[in-house]
Amino acid sequence: MTTFLTYTALGLVLGAVYAIAASGLVLTYTTSGIFNFAHGAQAMVGAFTYYQLTVAWELPVWAALIVVVCLLGPAMGRLQHAFIMRGLRNTEQVTRIVVTVAIMLGLVALAQWLWDPQEARVPQTLFGVDRTVTVFGVVLRYHEVICLVIALALAVGLRALFVKSRLGVLMRATVDDPDLLSLTGHDPDRVSAQAWMLGSTLAVLAGVLITPVIGGPLEANALTLLVIDAFAAALFGRLKSIPLTFLGAVVLGLMNSYLVGYAPTDWSWVGNLRQSLAMIVLFVILLLFRNDRLRGAATRSRERYEVPPVRRAVIWGAVFVLAVMAFRQIIDASSVGVLQLGIAFAIIALSQTLLTGYAGELNLAPLAFSAIATIVAFHTGIQGEGLDARLSIGGVVVGVVAAAVTGAVVAVPALRLRGLYLALATLAFGVFVSSMILRDIQEHTLFGKTFAIFPNGNLLFPRLALGPVDLADDDVFLFVSAMLFAGLGVGLVALRNRGYGRRLAAMKDSPAASAMLGQRLLWLKLSVFAVSTAIAGLGGILMSMSLTSVTKDHFVFTVSLSLVMLAVVGGIGYVSGALFSGLVAGAGLTAVVALLNDTATERPEFGGVLGVASHLVLVSAALTGVGVAQNPSGILHDVFARHRTLAKAPEIRYGAIVAQCVLYAFAWSDVLGATSFVVLSVVLWLCLPQIGAALRPAKILGDGPPRATPPELVGIDSDYPSDLASRLDKRLRIEEGVARVGA
Repeated sequence: MTTFLTYTALGLVLGAVYAIAASGLVLTYTTSGIFNFAHGAQAMVGAFTYYQLTVAWELPVWAALIVVVCLLGPAMGRLQHAFIMRGLRNTEQVTRIVVTVAIMLGLVALAQWLWDPQEARVPQTLFGVDRTVTVFGVVLRYHEVICLVIALALAVGLRALFVKSRLGVLMRATVDDPDLLSLTGHDPDRVSAQAWMLGSTLAVLAGVLITPVIGGPLEANALTLLVIDAFAAALFGRLKSIPLTFLGAVVLGLMNSYLVGYAPTDWSWVGNLRQSLAMIVLFVILLLFRNDRLRGAATRSRERYEVPPVRRAVIWGAVFVLAVMAFRQIIDASSVGVLQLGIAFAIIALSQTLLTGYAGELNLAPLAFSAIATIVAFHTGIQGEGLDARLSIGGVVVGVVAAAVTGAVVAVPALRLRGLYLALATLAFGVFVSSMILRDIQEHTLFGKTFAIFPNGNLLFPRLALGPVDLADDDVFLFVSAMLFAGLGVGLVALRNRGYGRRLAAMKDSPAASAMLGQRLLWLKLSVFAVSTAIAGLGGILMSMSLTSVTKDHFVFTVSLSLVMLAVVGGIGYVSGALFSGLVAGAGLTAVVALLNDTATERPEFGGVLGVASHLVLVSAALTGVGVAQNPSGILHDVFARHRTLAKAPEIRYGAIVAQCVLYAFAWSDVLGATSFVVLSVVLWLCLPQIGAALRPAKILGDGPPRATPPELVGIDSDYPSDLASRLDKRLRIEEGVARVGA
């Protein structure tokens, strides 16, 4: 009995910490309509800061708590709202998610910079491990008792805040109708800022409390994921009910504790199951949710995407393949693999263009489906042994189909709900794959056959051989990868221009209107999700062939989040946005960090400065998603808009092509290095509109009429023209009719 009570008490303590974290998440969502994926990262920063103050700088516990809970927490929430969240009005759900994901990734990168991951940091409990109290024979530390008391006080206090206080009513009103709230004399931004400050405070408090309860050293990714487990508790209350959220947290904590205490000893996978338990619970909760009402287009979002005609897409696809093969001639053999990896990532990102850019649905774990395709292809498609081993086309097909089927199964529970819940379902699946499947290196026996899902934690993945085409040759593999990306890109553009693509666009714009027109939304969502995950699976197989040896770290869920974020930054509705995302995530960052590290090794006198620059690159790349709040259509949308002004001066483009050829000739003759060539080429094409305006101002700036705004966007993308009323009268012949009546 004492053992049962002990595990029950530990489960209640863990549930109490989950409840503290989840309550802050519910608070910010209820009062702003934004699900804060950075909640766990904020808790992680609070935990590291508390450790730094108490252990490294030896401040008293009370002083450290004041700094972390009373100063750092509210300050993070206030800054987050002032500079980021208030700019997210009238944006799509994916934009809101990506901004908070960017903050999460940025905070994790910053923490790994400030606190070396190689150094073990074990946090101390409040009042030490020797201060205990005994309740019903169970020995509890003061730290654990404090967790229970704080959670109970918050449950009562937050319930009273939402139901009985004026501030709680104002917080809920900021989401329901901020304009109406303004008319009553209140400032919605101020009320929302107070909610974010309180939510951030609860996050850092949970970070301070949770690590001593779990045990072990502080680690940025693990601690962020630990608090993300509280998402399941928040979903238990459907992001609205504080009491149900606390109940869900307690259930989650007890399940975790009982699993440790009573799981059979021969279950070697219990540790993996414990790490993914919260995500399994989250997925089950989504299964039990009732259908959500279809939404209409209440407000028009600020995202704008233009779909090119198929002919133009074919031309640019051919240009891309030629550019890749030309670039291959000026880089060394060691850099080919990096370029191959970038194109493979770009193909994975194409799945986001179809699913999110065209259909408006969300998948936060594309690499999880890439992992499924890789594992299935590895177990079914490898022929030969040793250096002669090759992957068969059958293995590729089976892997892609497995990814599509898995995607459809994962999507089914959440397809009847809103996009946020689908995003959470895919995130839960991504964490499950990372924590459960990819960590399973033990041998299993099924139907008399012994196998391991991820043997030795490392898959030696050979390349495809199809008749005379052997992708073991790097140049052949690069050419095939480029052709696949170009073909898939043209195919997506063609699909978007056909009836199926228009149905996807209608569903994205207004599901309610689409359903009224007779569209079968469930089938439409299911089909687009299956196709997109199939593309992600194909990209994952190409990525594995490029690496030739893959580990679980290549498919971790944070890499998926980075890829999705960069796709939105580039322009989630464009094929070129997927290319931008893949090249930056798979090739650009890797090349830049490797270049800085190699330079630091060669020039040790600059090692400190180059080390700082390397960390700054990673932090800056992670935080690029924050800018989506100001430019939700992506940076490529603005680039395309500026380049369209050059249509009146084609000689500027011809001159740029000549300049590009000159740069390539310099790189071919080794006058320029490959890095310098890339940098100068990017600068040339980004600055070309400004160069054209300076050289041909009369043609480009001109004094002629501006480009006409489509009629349906007048008053949205442009102001109403002053002569609109007279033009309408003339078009409708109102003046003529009035004159005849007078006569």
